[in-house]
Amino acid sequence: MEKLKEYVSVKDEDHFYHQGAVELLIFNFLLILTILTIWLFKNHRFRFLHETGGAMLYGLVMGLIIRYVTKSPDVESGTVYECEKLKSGPSTLLINITNQVYEYQYKREISHHNVNGHQGNSMLQKQMTFDPSIFFNILLPPIIFHAGYSLKKRHFFRNLGSILTYAFLGTAISCIVIGLIMYGFVKAMVHIGQLKQWEFHFTDCLFFGSLMSATDPVTVLAIFHELNVDTDLYTLLFGESVLNDAVAIVLTHSISIYSPKENPNAFDAAAFFQSVGNFLGIFAGSFAMGSSYAVVTALLTKFTKLCEFPMLETGLFFLLSWSAFLSAEAAGLTGIVAVLFCGVTQAHYTYNNLSADSKMRTKQLFEFMNFLAENVIFCYMGLALFTFQNHIFNPLFIFGALVAVFVARASNIYPLSFLLNLGRKHKIPRTFQHMMMFSGLRGAIAFALAIRDTDSQPKQMMFSTALLVVFFTVWVCGGGTTPMLTWLQIRVGVDPDEDLKARAVSQSAPNLDKNTTKAESAWLFRIWYGFDHKYLKPLLTHAGPPLTSTLPEWCNPVARILTSPRAYGDQLKDGDTVYIINNDELTENYESSAHIAVPAQDSTASTQATGKEDIQEGDLGLGGYKLQLQPTAGQPQKNSLA
Repeated sequence: MEKLKEYVSVKDEDHFYHQGAVELLIFNFLLILTILTIWLFKNHRFRFLHETGGAMLYGLVMGLIIRYVTKSPDVESGTVYECEKLKSGPSTLLINITNQVYEYQYKREISHHNVNGHQGNSMLQKQMTFDPSIFFNILLPPIIFHAGYSLKKRHFFRNLGSILTYAFLGTAISCIVIGLIMYGFVKAMVHIGQLKQWEFHFTDCLFFGSLMSATDPVTVLAIFHELNVDTDLYTLLFGESVLNDAVAIVLTHSISIYSPKENPNAFDAAAFFQSVGNFLGIFAGSFAMGSSYAVVTALLTKFTKLCEFPMLETGLFFLLSWSAFLSAEAAGLTGIVAVLFCGVTQAHYTYNNLSADSKMRTKQLFEFMNFLAENVIFCYMGLALFTFQNHIFNPLFIFGALVAVFVARASNIYPLSFLLNLGRKHKIPRTFQHMMMFSGLRGAIAFALAIRDTDSQPKQMMFSTALLVVFFTVWVCGGGTTPMLTWLQIRVGVDPDEDLKARAVSQSAPNLDKNTTKAESAWLFRIWYGFDHKYLKPLLTHAGPPLTSTLPEWCNPVARILTSPRAYGDQLKDGDTVYIINNDELTENYESSAHIAVPAQDSTASTQATGKEDIQEGDLGLGGYKLQLQPTAGQPQKNSLA
């Protein structure tokens, strides 16, 4: 302790805040450069490098400068001092130096191989100790919530079975395939002496497989949206990525707690079923938590007059949505899953109760937060390549990861698409399958899961490899999206509502059975929407048939209280599921509406478009075309009770 007194000094508080301001200023300038670059790319229609790729590039340059240009102000701050009196690491350490007591807080244990010459650089040290909880508690929630809140439910639910198959079964297949391939490469590394047998177990390979199974095709989806790519392809890819993130996060946690009692590389049935039960319990609990907060928000906005105060309404909406995430984390569940389903439920119910101002504010608020959070994460990815001090780059492990990622994606997409096409009326074309295979980018979720635990050498190797895989997929696969669309001759310039209307017209042909539209919809979707329209929509919103007409007569006193007066003017026949499917109120969040009405006497869909919308012509040799919806007189038909 005597030797320690010579080197302990109290840092000036002003210098501490100054250093923090400099680091925030760096991120601020990176985001400014990213925004200006996005404008430049959009202005010149340059699609070979997406905004996320540009953010990563700027982060790389800044990380390079921080690591090799900045000097270490304190050469002794990286020195390790021996203290034999402490037998364990206390959470708080009090040190008496010349009758002055200083308090030091425990952060974590650092392995000896993690102490290096850059430890004294305060900026690098700040980057190394960047709290991963910031990703999960601040940056990821708005990204995931926005994905659920902006979901186009009409197209999503029409492909519900396929999306669930890709998201759940496909993610499990991807995890297992990556784990098996990486275990083979680990065995090869042990054989040639690059790795010790006890350092890397099969469960570590499965853990790496689970985190690398989290797809994030943000680059591809942005280009798809800009070019108005075929609606079914966009929906399949977007829906899979939304649910896939949630599944990968819970799967990673379940694998991390899998601990066989004897040999770590041996299969333990009891530990396996415990992990499976943990996965199902956490996923179901998180789903219930997120949906519950959305239901509470819907009831509050329905039975109060908050709509008269849009600022208060928006604030309550935001805080309750964030509370879903925090409550799930506090309860030992997964906040990402909770906030995802909270967003979906808020969009389906609460959105209908909001005032016009609050609808616009919530959409713009979460869209902006999603944009900012995504670019901060991708900027930090670039910084982390140079500022993270404990990288372990193994060429064989990196090569194995790239091979495993693409093989696992192929093992996921092609076999499942074949099985799904056996039961689908509208088959998933081979061109769509090739595009989905190519679009399996890795991004924010894989990075956040990898950086969450970097204490051991295997986890550091996983983090370094995951970072390089993200770089490769975003730059190479993301940059190749437009040429791939051209090569596969996939439709572009397709308006989602116009495409849906064209299908409805084709289904209204005289030779088709009146139940064709119902048969086309997923059976699970039809069952859910029938229940939702009769009971949940009238309970939680101002829409739907009155509860007095759907509940038993003995429930009428309560039903009259819970039913909004507006619901009595929005009654439908019990069997009009088609009308419900095609006239969901929330699917017109970002585009002008195209109404599809169904006469009460039959279940065939007739269409009538209102408004005028210009679709940008596709370019870059993609064979795009211009669509224009001409306004027609009159209003769409509305069903009424017979």
